[in-house]
Amino acid sequence: MQYKHPEILYFLFLLIVPILVHLFQLRRFKKEYFTNVQFLKALSIQTRKSSKIKKWLLLCCRLLLLASIIIAFAQPFFLAKDNKNASNELYIILDNSFSMQAKGKKGELLKRSVQELLENTPENTRFSLLTNSESYWNTDIKEIQNTLQNLQYSAIPFQLDNLIAKVKSHKSIFKKDIIIITDAVGIDKKQLKGISENENPYFIIPKAEQKNNVAIDSVYISETLENFYEIEVKLSSYGQSEKEVPIAIYNQNKLIAKTLVNFETKQKIVHFTIPKQVFHGYVSITDNGLGYDNVLYFSISKTKKVKAICIGELQKNNFLSRIFTNDEFDFNVTTISSLDYNEIEKQDVIILNELDEIPQALQTTLKSVVEKGANLIVIPSGKSSLSNINPFLNIFGKLQFNSLENFEKRITKINFEHPLFNGVFENKITNFQYPKTNSSFEISGVNSGALYYEDQSSFLTSLPNVNSTVYVFSAPINTENSNFQQSPLIVPTFYKMAVSNHNDGIIALTIGNENPFLVDVLLSKDAVLSVKNKTEQFIPIQQILNNKVKLIFNDYPTQAGNFEIYNQKEALENISFNYNRSESNLENSNENAVTDYKTLDSIATVFDTLQTERTDNQIWKWFAIFALLFMVTEMAIIRFMK
Repeated sequence: MQYKHPEILYFLFLLIVPILVHLFQLRRFKKEYFTNVQFLKALSIQTRKSSKIKKWLLLCCRLLLLASIIIAFAQPFFLAKDNKNASNELYIILDNSFSMQAKGKKGELLKRSVQELLENTPENTRFSLLTNSESYWNTDIKEIQNTLQNLQYSAIPFQLDNLIAKVKSHKSIFKKDIIIITDAVGIDKKQLKGISENENPYFIIPKAEQKNNVAIDSVYISETLENFYEIEVKLSSYGQSEKEVPIAIYNQNKLIAKTLVNFETKQKIVHFTIPKQVFHGYVSITDNGLGYDNVLYFSISKTKKVKAICIGELQKNNFLSRIFTNDEFDFNVTTISSLDYNEIEKQDVIILNELDEIPQALQTTLKSVVEKGANLIVIPSGKSSLSNINPFLNIFGKLQFNSLENFEKRITKINFEHPLFNGVFENKITNFQYPKTNSSFEISGVNSGALYYEDQSSFLTSLPNVNSTVYVFSAPINTENSNFQQSPLIVPTFYKMAVSNHNDGIIALTIGNENPFLVDVLLSKDAVLSVKNKTEQFIPIQQILNNKVKLIFNDYPTQAGNFEIYNQKEALENISFNYNRSESNLENSNENAVTDYKTLDSIATVFDTLQTERTDNQIWKWFAIFALLFMVTEMAIIRFMK
């Protein structure tokens, strides 16, 4: 037991006062015997004995009464079980990602969590609130009430390690209590490594009643006809598949196609035929799961031909003419001797096809156009000089050609995760007609391979730059050295390398993706492009590149939808944004990742636990009650005891 005011205990010396008073009241009786009162002797002895007992009882009551009053004013208490953390700062991390749209017993998980915070957080408690996208430091429940009531779902996925890092960056001399409210979708133990000994995490994991969900994953053009687009919509079903899901396509809010989808498998591809014209709309489904992934916005711009030029011997470039057809490409072929350097600046993609030497003037020009957004494809010659090609490649990244290897090698592996092949293959192909090369250069350095030989060395690699990509083959692909021109791989490979920086086709960007978007427009130095629709407007990060402008959107816009890019009042291009689909699978809830930490069932339980474990047990009230009891006892003794 400890005392809040121990100095008051010195008043216990006052207990000597009632003792002294009691002693002075004890007088000795002188015995006098009278002949006529002899019969009262026994009665007198009995009366003196009862009076003596009464005085001793009164003394005890008064001593205990005074002692209880003094101890009560000293405010005794027992230390709390967790008193060392009583001064901890409180941080609340609230997951407002789209998976919290799932419905629990009392409604949507996020809305119910907000309601519990409003109902159970003590008014005098100061805390800091962190969501996926916002931070509110040193506030209380009254100050932040309106913010919580209007809290929207965030397009930013829940990254607990990033939020813990934010808490740590808020320096303080006190330890930290962290209440983490999340459905645990996407959490793994790596995200928990940042929690140190000075932080006490309490996890609250609201549970969804049902985890069935259907999501629209992607939309892409599968075939371009003379007057129509054949498009494919990829759907994914999680949990128990629904029997029938309605799906519809809208252009400018006008219904143009509708059907029902049956899920025999977890993934389904739905085919639609739409008119070959400018499209600015969305595809939508209706299901009983999450709502954020039921709509996918996309745009199809007016077709613009990709400008491509191939520099090399004319007879070696015939295969490219069959890939870069006139309906989609403005393709030209030239030799190094007849090259017009001014034309290079106008190209979207430049192909160096087996040049024995790359002139210094051409190297300088190519460096400039690549920096401004043009893709470059380098196919080496068997006679390429390492002293010439390696310094050229070093301009764009850490990649080197080593000696020429004169033996046959088969191309056996496709890197399906490489951006070049994103959306090209419906399934991962492992058994196909393997092309080969008779001689090739060994490539060394840091690079991202797209195609590999059977010995895991690179056949086709890429050097991503800020605004474009440089693709490098490790071997000549003429018919004498390779049969790659006869392989089915050659068409999607060269096609994707040419159009990867071109905006034709489906435009459906993901919010939070930092990949640049190029707009074909000539701007003055002071001009600024803006992006807007009826409900939102923002100015993205932008850089002028000759006849193009590079835009980077980061975490904008905040809401998915169809937008337009404007140069002042002139609409330049349609563009669409969507939420990341990483929250669609509710079965990814990983509650096992937090088993090493305290997990409680509600906000109220957390605050009750903190109150119980951190609050000292005050017992001065008991001593006040004892004082009243002793006072009542004293009065009873005086009144009723003879």
